[in-house]
Amino acid sequence: MHPPPPLAAAMDFSQNSLFGYMEDLQELTIIERPVRRSLKTPEEIERLTVDEDLSDIERAVYLLSAGQDIQGTSVIANLPFLMRQNPAETLRRVLPKVREALHVAGVEMQLTAAVSFLTILQEESVSIHTYAHSFLQVILLHLEHRDAGVSNAWLETLLSVIDVLPKETLRHEILNPLVSKAQLSQTVQSRLVSCKILGKLTNKFDAHAIKREILPLVKSLCQDVEYEVRSCMCRQLENIAQGVGTELTKSVVLPELIELSRDEGSSVRLAAFETLVNLLDIFDTDDRSQTILPLVKSFCEKSFKADESILISLSFHLGKLCHGLYGIFTPDQHLRFLEFYKKLCTLGLQQENGHNENQISPQILEQEKKYISVRKNCAYNFPAMIVFVDPKNFHMELYSTFFCLCHDPEVPVRYTIAICFYEVSKLLNSGVYLIHKELITLLQDESLEVLDALIDHLPEILELMSTGGESSVQENKLSSLPDLIPALTAAEQRAAASLKWRTHEKLLQKYACLPHVISSDQIYYRFLQRMFTIMMTNNVLPVQKAASRTLCIFLRYNRKQEQRHEVIQKLIEQLGQGKSYWNRLRFLDTCEFIIEIFSKSFFCKYFFLPAIELTHDPVANVRMKLCCLLPKVKSTLKIPADKHLLQQLEMCVRKLLCQEKDKDVLAIVKRTVLELDRMEMSMDAFQKKFYEKDLLDQEKEREELLLLEMEQLEKEKQQNDGRPMSDKTFEKKRRDTKTPTTLPKSIPVSVPGTSSGTSSTSKEIKKSKLIRSQSFNNQAFHAKYGSLDKCASKTSAAAAYTPSVSGLAKTSMISLSDDSFRTRNASSAPSSFSSNTPLPGTSRGTGSSSDPKSSGSKDTQPRKATLKSRKSNP
Repeated sequence: MHPPPPLAAAMDFSQNSLFGYMEDLQELTIIERPVRRSLKTPEEIERLTVDEDLSDIERAVYLLSAGQDIQGTSVIANLPFLMRQNPAETLRRVLPKVREALHVAGVEMQLTAAVSFLTILQEESVSIHTYAHSFLQVILLHLEHRDAGVSNAWLETLLSVIDVLPKETLRHEILNPLVSKAQLSQTVQSRLVSCKILGKLTNKFDAHAIKREILPLVKSLCQDVEYEVRSCMCRQLENIAQGVGTELTKSVVLPELIELSRDEGSSVRLAAFETLVNLLDIFDTDDRSQTILPLVKSFCEKSFKADESILISLSFHLGKLCHGLYGIFTPDQHLRFLEFYKKLCTLGLQQENGHNENQISPQILEQEKKYISVRKNCAYNFPAMIVFVDPKNFHMELYSTFFCLCHDPEVPVRYTIAICFYEVSKLLNSGVYLIHKELITLLQDESLEVLDALIDHLPEILELMSTGGESSVQENKLSSLPDLIPALTAAEQRAAASLKWRTHEKLLQKYACLPHVISSDQIYYRFLQRMFTIMMTNNVLPVQKAASRTLCIFLRYNRKQEQRHEVIQKLIEQLGQGKSYWNRLRFLDTCEFIIEIFSKSFFCKYFFLPAIELTHDPVANVRMKLCCLLPKVKSTLKIPADKHLLQQLEMCVRKLLCQEKDKDVLAIVKRTVLELDRMEMSMDAFQKKFYEKDLLDQEKEREELLLLEMEQLEKEKQQNDGRPMSDKTFEKKRRDTKTPTTLPKSIPVSVPGTSSGTSSTSKEIKKSKLIRSQSFNNQAFHAKYGSLDKCASKTSAAAAYTPSVSGLAKTSMISLSDDSFRTRNASSAPSSFSSNTPLPGTSRGTGSSSDPKSSGSKDTQPRKATLKSRKSNP
């Protein structure tokens, strides 16, 4: 980026400068004058005016007969609508006028007609017989239009029509006229059109008819005097070979291809080469080894001496070529083709000597662009070349080439190899450790395009890296990849600093795989705080939501209860009770992700009350978003265990109905009430209606209890031998405790202070509950509800809350009082989540009005963001 101009230069009011500005203004006025003169006169407006009482058919007929070209073009563009509305009248009255207009029509009207005819065919507005009778002759008439663009447009329409026409119609209306159209006496344009039509017709006739009626025309066009016709016909030989079968391909098509591959025109030879590559599967081993392989060798040897465009095509098809000829190469030929590929991978790099780009001739620049395309195609074919040399020989044969492609000076080459990185990793399998450094290199690439291409399959790549290779033991996941975490954090910061927020969003979404790759502590100290920062400070909503969901997944797989409580506390205090309404909106997004990722009991225990308390939020947007979330909140409740939470939810909804003054919020509340009334509550015991959901929820709850059990066992193991439990042991334990086929009749509920209707007899569940209870008693968890009775007394600072709501809050405090909600000492927070200012312990309504971040605003004033128009706070 260039530095901004100095102030003196930016505000130059000298006499010369002012005269320059005046001249610019005069030029603008001169440009504007013709625009004013081009306005329509009253007479012209009168001619363009149409009677409003005319029907659509009558108006179309009138405009095609007496209107201007632009009006006729508009009618033709509207022809599919007229066919849908009244096909009989359109065919009888409008279509004849369209035919007359097309005889003298310009390019724009012709192109519009071709598109409209194709649309009518695709919409099947009329039968195929009617379409062929009414439209086919018009299409055939304009195939040889003098404008190439118009001719191609009508040809594309005709090729689509050929797919649906019956054989007899094709024979009489299209194939028979082609005999004369393909003769040398016809124009080049006519013969080119004939080539493409022949290639399409072969899929509609049997092999005998093709041999008798089509192949003679094909041979004639392959021997045409114009190289454009020979090249066009050569490219249609692939379709013809698929239509005539293997025998006729070998006896008729292959000799033509061999002859065309020796043609004097480079474009003809190129077309023959590409057609041969595409037809490799049709030929047997003898044809490949005796006929095709010598042609390919000759083509490769001459490619460097010929035009670079041939090298581009050769490099693009090289992977398919090596795959098709695999098994017939001699060791010497195999080595020769591999060396040829390596040479193409570095083509043009040896010529860079640090010269100044301003002194390079246009021819050299164009040549370098072609070399870049060649190397890009080589990167595209790299997975195929790994198969060609065998993955076991990768390090010896192709690693140096892979290194060069990953460090190529051009972005398109690195972008392409980044796309192929996952395929390369899969092919190497246990040898994936060989490309660890290249993964770090691409993660640290200066181009965000390369990073964006790499992260599409980043979870799969990291999983292969962590489980494959020599260090496949999961206790040492990062022992062979020490630079991964710095590379990942640097990539995220580079994406965050750019304007490409979609890349940033995608990267944050892919980070959700990290719990399966690196340890819980590494995620907690290196990534969790960053997710919080993004949620609190980033200005792009999709990025904030991606960070929120990834943070929830990090929390889901966190191995330490103290860290989990710390994250939950921070979510509630800094988002749910935050002074900025924007943060409170993000808290509701987080609650939605919590409901999706965690068990119902987890949400009810930690997030149910903070969520429904936002029904009293002073900002209408927050209340509106919460109302939309209430059905999902209610779906987390189980009866009868959560009956008291259901009562509090109903009380909050009733208060909203009675006290809500904002009309938009009230409308959403009324719709939400109807939806809540229609919802069926989930019971503690399994029900047929919710069997799958209950099964999934029980599995989530089992894994959450397992985390507590594993933490306790890890502490005991550390006390015994001083070694932490490995992730491998944890995964084995998790698999061993998955939900069995026969499930208990009741699901354990983890809401403190409540008891289930029926007790489980499972020894594992009892043990998990005991460990969880001990852990929660030992680890104090600071929540807002521990001091809710203090907040109720501060009526002066809680103007938005009614006394009845405060009483409701006290009721919820009494019903959920538990040792797990004890006040946590702030000094025990880990350093990565420590803050210079104490976390808020009272209601966000107690904030002073002089605070720059008032409770009803993201910045200084409340607003309704994207859900409704701006309104002032009550």
